[in-house]
Amino acid sequence: MFFSVEDNALIAQEGNERIRIEGWGECALRVRATLNASFSCAEKGLLSRPKSHAEVKRVENGAIIQNGSLCCIVHEHGWMEFYDGDTLLLKEYYRDFSGANGHSPSMKLRAREYKPHGSDYSITLRFEALEEKLFGMGQYQQPLLNLKGCVLELAQRNSQISVPFLLSSRGYGFLLNHAGVGEAAFGANFTQWRELCSDEIDYWIVSGTPKDILERYTAVTGRAPQFPENMLGLWQSKLRYRTQEEVLSVAREYHRRGLPLDVIVIDFFHWVRQGDWAFDPDYFPDPEAMTKELHALGTRCMVSVWPTVDRKSVNFLPMKEKGLLVRTERGSIQCFDFQGDTVIYDATSPAARDYLWGQIEKNYYQKGIDSFWLDEAEPEYCAYDFEHFRYEAGPVVKTGNLYPRAHAEGFYRKMKEAGQKDVVNLTRSAWVGSAKCGAVVWSGDILSNFETLRDQLAGGLNIGLAGIPWWTTDTGGFFGDVTAPHFNELLIRWFQFSVFSPVLRLHGDRGPHDIPSFTSLDFGGGFSPTGRDNELWSYGEETYAILKKFLFLRLSMKEYLKEVFAEASEKGYPVMRTLFFEFPADSRAWEVADEYMLGSRLLVAPVLYEGMLRRTVYLPEGEWRKFPGGEEIYRGGEYEVDAPLDEIPVFERIK
Repeated sequence: MFFSVEDNALIAQEGNERIRIEGWGECALRVRATLNASFSCAEKGLLSRPKSHAEVKRVENGAIIQNGSLCCIVHEHGWMEFYDGDTLLLKEYYRDFSGANGHSPSMKLRAREYKPHGSDYSITLRFEALEEKLFGMGQYQQPLLNLKGCVLELAQRNSQISVPFLLSSRGYGFLLNHAGVGEAAFGANFTQWRELCSDEIDYWIVSGTPKDILERYTAVTGRAPQFPENMLGLWQSKLRYRTQEEVLSVAREYHRRGLPLDVIVIDFFHWVRQGDWAFDPDYFPDPEAMTKELHALGTRCMVSVWPTVDRKSVNFLPMKEKGLLVRTERGSIQCFDFQGDTVIYDATSPAARDYLWGQIEKNYYQKGIDSFWLDEAEPEYCAYDFEHFRYEAGPVVKTGNLYPRAHAEGFYRKMKEAGQKDVVNLTRSAWVGSAKCGAVVWSGDILSNFETLRDQLAGGLNIGLAGIPWWTTDTGGFFGDVTAPHFNELLIRWFQFSVFSPVLRLHGDRGPHDIPSFTSLDFGGGFSPTGRDNELWSYGEETYAILKKFLFLRLSMKEYLKEVFAEASEKGYPVMRTLFFEFPADSRAWEVADEYMLGSRLLVAPVLYEGMLRRTVYLPEGEWRKFPGGEEIYRGGEYEVDAPLDEIPVFERIK
């Protein structure tokens, strides 16, 4: 292998493969490898490059590049190892004669494998399976916090959010800087990353404690802005408020009951057709008067915006003629078929983002709507046949994971340009860098049961470790029947969990669905059905009393929450944190998967099983007391604590 130095980067070349390794932030290295003549300039996850002081030196049988405590050894046969001091962090998996690496060479298997895929390649990247626990990677609908042993699709789906950054208990973070569809397999025999269509290998590795890793990772991918205080309380939503009067009547009732309401959300099909991006005037005759009254009540109004464009929409033909829609590789250009024949706007196109904002500004923003619900933001397709669709940025199989960030960024930039300082939008998907776009990510359309609630805890903690600190769920689940046994118990336990989550948001499609539509027409704001009531008082007086109690507990925490959100903005820390994030030296903290920290001081032990009235809580070393208002001191250890229906075990760290 031939080695050279270029602009403080280590260049290694053997045959047609060219490798470039360079410092990229504190104690971090970016590694690229390609069979092409040059590296790609495509926009991906690394949005900035802080200063670094990497040093390169030639050694016997290879070369070394070091940046802070992190170093990479490139052996003369091409395989790489990464160290923090004397600690081995990561090692490529080679089983061939050119770099036998102490193992049988007969398999002829190399760490970096390129197979033709059109003019690009299908790429496989392999590392040795060292003893470690792995976290992050976004949000997947499964209850495992430690992802070692998991196989994860690198693609966006409704309720699945792929953010290809992991944090290892060995003391490193790893970002696969590739926006296309693929797979990550964290096996017991080796770790394997697959990119279905790419022109190069591109990854970034960083060393440090969990806090160091998140701070250094978000320094190169982006951090959330400051979160506004007037959105730290309750967000009220349901499927769906069908009229202006329904929206106002709910807000008035909250005000009458003395319940502060920070946000009320107007869900889908308040429009005439998908892609009109405007209120149906028959049901929302005066949006400006509506938002004015809501603001007077202290409530912000959020409106759902879908990326889908019905062929009968007023915007379909202009967007089609201008090339602003997602393309299909064969057959019809249909993308989605939910209550209409629709195509999706291309968020990777700057012109498409400008066109969409023009409609949003005219029909919503100028009428007082200052936050948006970016639903369907994966985007959702009739079938997730990723090779069938193409964006301006390239084939979806190569660039598809860029979509949710581009969509959120389009809104964020336009709202900032309009002078708004507190931009917060809700979105159903995200990718590397979405945090800097003012995006609150929610966990998608999920079932109403305790099993799903357990999935949300793992998902919320792992997406925080992937650099997305603003996260929420449909409290109570989305698909739920209010007449089902134990629904109220589930709602209460979920609401308690949400009070100690980044965003407290009540939403769901509440069945049974026996409320008639306003019209027999198959379009307009009156045709789509609605679910049952979903306000705090909708589930009986006993449930209302508990929900009300926890709402005011949330409101009493605002000063503390402001501190926690400031850490997310300034350092990239999650709002919800695994125990090991705050206690990395505690080996037990790396094992606990049913508790978490809200910020640095509150340890939350949610009730995640039906009928559970008592649970075990592990407290790391220190002094703790029950929150709120506890006086007894608890020291590190394991405790059995009561958890009646109107309580959630929470402990405050005092030392």
